[in-house]
Amino acid sequence: MKVAIPGRGFIGLLIALALAALTVVSVSAPRASAATSVSAVAEALKDNPVYVDPAASAQLSASDADTLAEQIKDADKPLFVAVLPADQPTDNLFENLRTATGITGAYAIRVGDDFDAKADSSVLSNDAVRNLVTSVQDEPNAQSQLTAFTDRALANMGGSAPSSWGSTGTDDGVPVAGLITIGAVLAAGGAGAYSLVRRNRLRHEEEQRAALEKLRVVVDEDITAFGEELDRLDFHPGEPGADDAMREDYEHALDAYDKAKTHMAQAEKPEQVRAVTQSLEDGRFSLARLAARREKSPLPERRPPCFFDPRHGPSVADETWTPSGGAPREVPVCVADRSRLADGRDPMVREVDTDSGRRPYWDAGPAYGPWAGGYFGGGILPGLLIGTMLGTMMAAPAYAADYGSGYGDFGTGGYEGGDVSGADFSTDDFSGGFGGGDFGGGGDFGGGF
Repeated sequence: MKVAIPGRGFIGLLIALALAALTVVSVSAPRASAATSVSAVAEALKDNPVYVDPAASAQLSASDADTLAEQIKDADKPLFVAVLPADQPTDNLFENLRTATGITGAYAIRVGDDFDAKADSSVLSNDAVRNLVTSVQDEPNAQSQLTAFTDRALANMGGSAPSSWGSTGTDDGVPVAGLITIGAVLAAGGAGAYSLVRRNRLRHEEEQRAALEKLRVVVDEDITAFGEELDRLDFHPGEPGADDAMREDYEHALDAYDKAKTHMAQAEKPEQVRAVTQSLEDGRFSLARLAARREKSPLPERRPPCFFDPRHGPSVADETWTPSGGAPREVPVCVADRSRLADGRDPMVREVDTDSGRRPYWDAGPAYGPWAGGYFGGGILPGLLIGTMLGTMMAAPAYAADYGSGYGDFGTGGYEGGDVSGADFSTDDFSGGFGGGDFGGGGDFGGGF
């Protein structure tokens, strides 16, 4: 690492020596004490994005490791890189390391000559990880392979660097007084770096709050509309002709209404709105079943709500529709919109407020992904939104870190990249094999961690 000496003479030399000492402390000390245990590797990665085991130091030099670490920190992304010796046990290595660090992110590990990576799907999809790993398998050495992977992963992943990388601390065997002295010399620079990371995180949190407030208006309208449907129902559990099945549908609808209100009151991030619209969709289907029972009609099949406005209730058919500037696709429609399309008229589309006026929800911004995901679950949403503004945003690699766990998935786990989730993560993201040349192609990924 190049060191800029602030001045000529004795004081400048002292500062340069202090910087050099800090470099030795931050890079060498963890390696000396880490050995090859998963816990030790995890502790080192909590302080620095790149760990090179002493027994694997011939694969990646200290200067190359520092360069990678600085690149990752500058990008403010939760990417962890570990270089381990060939005799490192690989059974469940990814899963165990992810549990030990407890930090949501992407983990790239080279064991001897083998390389593999895994990631939380909120940071990088499984397909993206697999493709990135495949793309670097022919690199001639560890330095070029890890550099290529880092370059490509940082360009595709979401999330922010963990706060622990911006903090200072001491390592076993290093005098506390010495660290305090060095820290005093570097205080100004360190404070600036920490402030930058903090500003980025605060800006992200503010964007999330603003998105949630926009959603709150739309979701409150949805909840109110469903409550009005319940009022108009005019059903009494004790009325003549009511049976247990009717009463069960009615109770289920009431429960869904209460759940929707509770979920919305507790929502702190846009992705948590998915639980609200899931409840409303479930409640409306219960009302459709109740109506069919009262009319002695066949029970409706479970279908998604009307694409144009979920408040219209469950769809009755799929019809061809072409958005402005897009390709035709089949969308679920209610009875009224099916009739409008058949007559050549425009459907009754749900519009929401945007900075450029009222727009259909699929052209209103990324925050509406979780809202739509709750209504259109089961993986059908990507096909409905392809070519729209929302569909394009949701297909972007970084979307999941901001608004959910992936395109067409929209999980409700609230952890973003870089967050401390502890052992609360999907083991499916970190299962499978390690190295061994089984990269890309069809089927499962890898065969060893």
